[in-house]
Amino acid sequence: MKNDPLLQAFTLKHLQLKNRIFSAAHEPSYSENGLPTERYQLYQEEKAKGGLGLTMFGGSALVARDCAPAFGNLDVGGDEIIPHFRRLAERVHAHGAGIMCQITHLGRRSSSYSGHWFPTLWPSCVREPAHRSFPKPMEDFDIARAVRSYGQGARRCREGGLDGVEIQAYGHLFDAFWATRMNRRADEYGGSLDKRMRFSLEVLDEVRRQVGGGYIVGVRMVLDEALDGGLHFDEGLEIARRLVDTGAIDFINVIRGHIDTDKGLSKVIPNMGTPSGPNLDFCRTIKEALEIPVLHSARINDVATARHAIAGGALDLVGMTRAHMADPHITRKIERGQEDRIRPCVGMGYCIDRLYEPGDALCIHNPATGRERHMPHDIVPASRQRRVVVVGAGPAGLEAARVCARRGHRVTLLEAAAQPGGQVLLAAKVERRREIIGITEWLSAEAEAAGVETRFNCLADSESVLQLEPDAVVVATGGLPNTAFLKSGDELVTTTWDILGGQVPPAKEVLVFDDHGQHQGLSCAEYLVHAGSSVEIATPDRLIGQEVGGTNIPAYLKTFHENGVTMSPTLRLVGVERSDGRLKAHLYNEFDDSRQEQLVDQVIVEHGTLPVDDLYFELKDMAINRGEVDSTSLLNGRLEKPQANPDGRFDLFRVGDAVASRNIHSAIYDSLRICKDL
Repeated sequence: MKNDPLLQAFTLKHLQLKNRIFSAAHEPSYSENGLPTERYQLYQEEKAKGGLGLTMFGGSALVARDCAPAFGNLDVGGDEIIPHFRRLAERVHAHGAGIMCQITHLGRRSSSYSGHWFPTLWPSCVREPAHRSFPKPMEDFDIARAVRSYGQGARRCREGGLDGVEIQAYGHLFDAFWATRMNRRADEYGGSLDKRMRFSLEVLDEVRRQVGGGYIVGVRMVLDEALDGGLHFDEGLEIARRLVDTGAIDFINVIRGHIDTDKGLSKVIPNMGTPSGPNLDFCRTIKEALEIPVLHSARINDVATARHAIAGGALDLVGMTRAHMADPHITRKIERGQEDRIRPCVGMGYCIDRLYEPGDALCIHNPATGRERHMPHDIVPASRQRRVVVVGAGPAGLEAARVCARRGHRVTLLEAAAQPGGQVLLAAKVERRREIIGITEWLSAEAEAAGVETRFNCLADSESVLQLEPDAVVVATGGLPNTAFLKSGDELVTTTWDILGGQVPPAKEVLVFDDHGQHQGLSCAEYLVHAGSSVEIATPDRLIGQEVGGTNIPAYLKTFHENGVTMSPTLRLVGVERSDGRLKAHLYNEFDDSRQEQLVDQVIVEHGTLPVDDLYFELKDMAINRGEVDSTSLLNGRLEKPQANPDGRFDLFRVGDAVASRNIHSAIYDSLRICKDL
C-alpha cells in the first residue's frame, strides 16, 4: 500500500493532500434555500471519513442572485452562506481532507422564468438547447456586475474556511466569451482571442483582488468542445497557457466536450457502455504542455483506472466523483487492502439524471448516499441475534440479507431461481448495459461474506419458511409483468421479460408498447434491433422514454435513428387480436380521439409489474405486526412495528416489487431502512 500511486501525498500550492484521490464538484441538490445545511454537510463529510484527499462541492454554486438556480445550486451571492461553509469545512477538515467550492455564473444555462425572473445573460443572443432561454446580450454594466460577483463569491469561500475555489469554465459565463460560436460581439469583448479572453481575465483579477495571492484558485475548464464550430484544442490550449501565465490560477481541472445538448452532456459525463477514462490521453497531452497541476474526472469509476491515471502521468489528482456516491469509503478500503469490497459505480447515471427531473442526486444502489443523517454506510451490530428468513434474491432481498447478516443475525436467503439477481439479470442482457450486473454481484458477495446461507432453486412457501423458525421474515419476491391493462388479447402479447430472458425469440416485425417510460421498454427495443427485428415503439406519453434522463437517452436515440426504429408517441395499446397468422394491434390516441390498427408479427408490452405476494398474505396473520411498519417512524429514520397480533410468531416485512412496481433504488432503500434496525 505504501507504494500505491493513489495513496501518495501531493502538495497543491500550500495545501498538503494525503493522497491523489478527489471528488469533483457536483451539485446533488441537497441544499436548503441555497445553503449547505446538515444534509449537504453530512454527505461531504462521509467522503472525508472514507479517506479521500480532497472533496470539492457546490458544482455550479452561484455567485450572483440575478442568476436563477437550475438544479438546487448553492447561493454564494450573500454572506449568510459563510457560517455554513465554516461548519462544513470543520467537518471535512476533522478527517484530514481538503475542501473547496466551485463557483460560477450560469449565464444562459438557466431559466428566465424562475428565481427572480431576470433575463439570462450571455455574450450574444445564442440560445442553449438544454435550458432553452433566449439570453440578453450583456451590456457593460452587466459585465462589471458579474466580474464583481465572482470576486465576492470567492471571498465568501475564503472567509468560510474553505481551502480554495474552483471557477467553472465549461458551458457557463466565464468561458462563454471564448468560442466564436457563442460570442458574436464587435466590441472590446469579441473578435480576437485577446478580446474574447478579456472577461475571464477580468474575473481572475477581481478574484485575486478579493482573496489575495495566497489562496488556492483553480479553473475547471474546457480545452476542446469536440464540436464543429466550437472551441478546438489548439485554441483551448492557448487559452489555458494564457490563464497559467497570469499566475492567477493554481490548477486546471480538464473538461473535454460541451454540455449544451443532451448528447453533449452524455459525452462529458459518460455512462455505462462507454470506455473507462476516455480522456486520459487528452489530459496527459495537457499535463505535458502546461506547468501546472492537472485534475480530471470523467468515467473514472474504478480503482484500476484511477491508479493508471496517476501512475501513467496523465493526472496529478484523479477524480472519482460518481464512484464516491456509490461508495464514499473507497480510499479507506484501498488502504485496508479491501478493494474487492468497494461498492462499484455501474455508470447508470441515475444520480445526475435525477437532477434534470428535477430531483436530488441519488445513487442507484447505495440509498445511504445523501441520507447520512438516518441511513448508515457501515452497518452497526444489533444488541441481540435473531433468526431471519429472506425470500427472494433480487436487489431488495440481497440487501435485506446483507444488512441483517451485518447486524449479526443468522440469515437464510431462499431464492426460486438458480442464481441471484432478479430483474437486474434481464437489464444486463443488453450488451451496452451489462455493467448493471455489478449491483447484484456486489450485494451477493457481501451477503456471502457476512455469513448468509443461500438456498437456490428453492420455491418458498409458508411451510418451508416456518420450518426455519424465524424471528423475522422479509418477503422480497418481486413482481411479474403486468399485462392486465389490456381490454383484450393479453394472452397474445409478449413481455419485455420474455424477450430479454430468452423465453421467446424476437420476431421479424415487432411493436413494442411502452407504458412505463423508463429503461425497460427502451432496453428491450435496443435488444430487438441488434437481434435484427424491425421495431416500432409506441407509448401513450408525449415522448419516447419520458422518464429516461438526459445522459442516458442519447444512447438509445442513436441506436434507434441508426436502425430505422419508428418512434410513435401519444398512442395507447388497448387490445390485440389474431389476424391471418399475424397480430392486429389496436391503438388509441386520446389527443385527437383517433383509433388505428396495425399488423405485426409480435406485440411486446412493458407496463411494470404486479407483486408476487401470495407468500406474504399466507404469512400475514401469523406475524406479530401483520406486515405493518409505522411509516412516520420510517420517515424519521427508525423502525417501529405495531404489535397488531401479540400471539404472532415473527415480524413480517415486504420490500421492493413485492410491494409495488418500482426501481432498483426503491427496492434497496426499502430493505436498508427496515433491516438496519432489525
